Amino acid sequence: MARGRVSLQERVRRRTRAGLVARSAERELFRGNFDTTPEDGRHRFLFHVHGTAGVGKTRLVKEFEHLAREQGALTAYVDETSGSVPEVLEAVCRQFALRGHRLKDLERMLATHRERRHEAETAALAALDPAPDGTPSTGGMALARAGLAGLGLVPGVAPFAAVLDPAQLAHGADRLRSVLAARFRSHEDVRLVLDPASVLTPVLADELDAVAADIPWIVLLLDTYERTGPFLDAWLHDLLTTDRYGALPDTVVVVTAGQHPADPARWGTFADFMTSLPLQPFTEAEARGLLAERGVTAEPVVAEALRLTGGLPVLLSTIAGTRPAGPEDVTDPSATAVERFLKWEQDPGRRFAALAGALPRLLDADVFAVAADCDRDRAEELYAWVETLPFADRLGGRLRYHDIVRAPMLRLQRGRSPRGWADGHGRLAHAFGRWREQTESGRDTGTLWLDDTWCELRLGELYHRLCADDRAAVSDTLQDLVEACDQGEAVAGRWIRVLEDAGRDAGVPGVIAWGDRLARALASGGTHAVLDSLLHWAGHTAPPVRRGDHGPSTAPGGAVPAGTGFLGAPVGAGPMPWDEDRDVAGEPADTDWMSQEQARLMTPADITLPAPLLARIHRDRALAHAARGDHTTAVTELSWALALTPDDPRTLALRGEYLRALGRHAEAAGDLERATADDPSDAYAWASLGATRLTLGHPEGARTALDHALALKPDYTWALVRRARVARELGDPEGRLAALDRAVAAEPGSAWAYCERGDALRAADRDEEALAAYDRALALDPGYASAYASRGVAHHRLGHLDEALTDLDRALELNPTYAWARERRDAVVRDRDG
Repeated sequence: MARGRVSLQERVRRRTRAGLVARSAERELFRGNFDTTPEDGRHRFLFHVHGTAGVGKTRLVKEFEHLAREQGALTAYVDETSGSVPEVLEAVCRQFALRGHRLKDLERMLATHRERRHEAETAALAALDPAPDGTPSTGGMALARAGLAGLGLVPGVAPFAAVLDPAQLAHGADRLRSVLAARFRSHEDVRLVLDPASVLTPVLADELDAVAADIPWIVLLLDTYERTGPFLDAWLHDLLTTDRYGALPDTVVVVTAGQHPADPARWGTFADFMTSLPLQPFTEAEARGLLAERGVTAEPVVAEALRLTGGLPVLLSTIAGTRPAGPEDVTDPSATAVERFLKWEQDPGRRFAALAGALPRLLDADVFAVAADCDRDRAEELYAWVETLPFADRLGGRLRYHDIVRAPMLRLQRGRSPRGWADGHGRLAHAFGRWREQTESGRDTGTLWLDDTWCELRLGELYHRLCADDRAAVSDTLQDLVEACDQGEAVAGRWIRVLEDAGRDAGVPGVIAWGDRLARALASGGTHAVLDSLLHWAGHTAPPVRRGDHGPSTAPGGAVPAGTGFLGAPVGAGPMPWDEDRDVAGEPADTDWMSQEQARLMTPADITLPAPLLARIHRDRALAHAARGDHTTAVTELSWALALTPDDPRTLALRGEYLRALGRHAEAAGDLERATADDPSDAYAWASLGATRLTLGHPEGARTALDHALALKPDYTWALVRRARVARELGDPEGRLAALDRAVAAEPGSAWAYCERGDALRAADRDEEALAAYDRALALDPGYASAYASRGVAHHRLGHLDEALTDLDRALELNPTYAWARERRDAVVRDRDG
């Protein structure tokens, strides 16, 4: 045979690859698209495959990828393991690189995006109202992301955004823009954080254009679109139909596949350039063809297979693999075909391997070796066989059993050997935990949530602990969920899904109930509703807040008894409405009564929320309320937290600070004295205590407290500014300026510190230098009313009356109730008018 020619046998293998003896029309339509040029009106740039679960969407998409490669195309396949546009682009980069085409500029830009995003989350803390930093890390990140939500940085609704009023959110966003502009080296870095798609996608377009010079076709395949579409669909539409991201080469073809048809409102006008491929179960002829290709031709057997499978390809393939001899051997594939399949396989090692491979949600060779519990060589041999099974779908470099087959496999193992089930999941939980710990070694824990590998390992560990009936697994998962809520809806959704998956797969009604309720809360109200739901379920929903109400007593003897909620209900006893008309999700209380009651009855008594977890949620809610200026409600939430954990010094410190903000200084001092006594290493508490003592007229005591804070944290900007105010009260102008010089050196992006420094320079009759400090403050924060007013006063002192009036008018425009600015403006007018 001449070199380069394809054999007849290879042609047959290609046509029957992966059991796809059907779908010939869809396959030929896609393959034929490469026979038309982009200029041809018949050419299509987008194919959308859609249909129900088990109908063969993923397998057809994989076949499309093979067909495209046969035509010389460079391909990339993406599924729901990518949770954002940047993650999708990272997957494309990885796969193109494996095929010898690195997108180097895009890779560098993605690395920069990851770095800048982490910096932005840190910088967001400084973008909100000046307050002691060093707040609990979870709450601090919640505040940071609340500010980021106003910029659209966090996909979906960011944590607590629902409780922030639009004005506060917009104000935080404006201040954050200024902080990021001062921190980052270029405007592009700021855009890379605030709108990553707008920076990354033009680089992608340029990279694809360069690749197109060497490759005839570029094909991007986006599977499980029902999950990725919410964040990809608008982006993809802009990429393909507008010039927003630049010009794409016309040799790009995109395939999307999901359960739903394309959105007609978005894609209706693109009909001449796309093809919709609705998949139905196999026709009788197609089903017979698949069975015949697998050697199943006896008419009674074929008829029974057709009846039981409904034409679903994955079930037809499974039945064909059992080699049924007669119709009595063809049983319901969604339940007992698994047993027939295993009965047919003579090798006991393979039978065990097939079942073991069902235990993990995703398989690779390492995970399979643990699940199969055998030596490495044997595991490699068995894994190679598992890869050939008709229900093992390949996702990237891993495998996933189709749900229709995996579910009965799990039920079979759980019912046949409960101890074997628990042992298998226990081994896997231990392995995932060990791998997770290895990724944590030597790393800052604050960065782990940004690492998708760490998240996958942690979720795998929790899933298998839940399936193994680990007593602490639910509590640990919910503890993680509170932290996940601070990472945004996408991350929180992954932690909720692990509860749903484990509850369903292990058959634990209580875990199913948790997952279902939390998923509905996330869908209806975002992460804020998830946290509300956790409190509500545990009977910890607070009554309506009254001004001056601290919540439950935290005096000795006043703490909530262990195991009870605030309303006297046992922890985990179920939902308790906070008023007669509304539930915590903001829905009429009677709309979900039956499912809530059913969930309560299904919840095992040992699935409870520990007091520290509930206290943490209350602290997070307090931080969210404080971010919108509602310190009264914040104090109430912290009092609920202290009822659960009475001696927690961080909660005491936070409540003391909010009491200080409310002007209740004596109460604030009491909390802060307790906090510093319980934890002398907390710079936050010492700084707040210093500010409180100063307001109470005790500057010496204030100096002592602030010096403690600065000894613990020398570059603590908030404490340095307060220390400068103490120096002013003690008549120490040199000390005041020295503290403020340290403050602006420690945090060059702090408009507040520069404004305070300007005030100190003005008090020292150094008005020209004061003007420079105010200029810097306003460059960092153009909406800073106090800086405008102070600069106006400095201009007045220097005789610049017009400039003084301009600044003071701007201050009053920003804050019409600013009495001091109005007084100073009146003084300027009097001087001007004589």
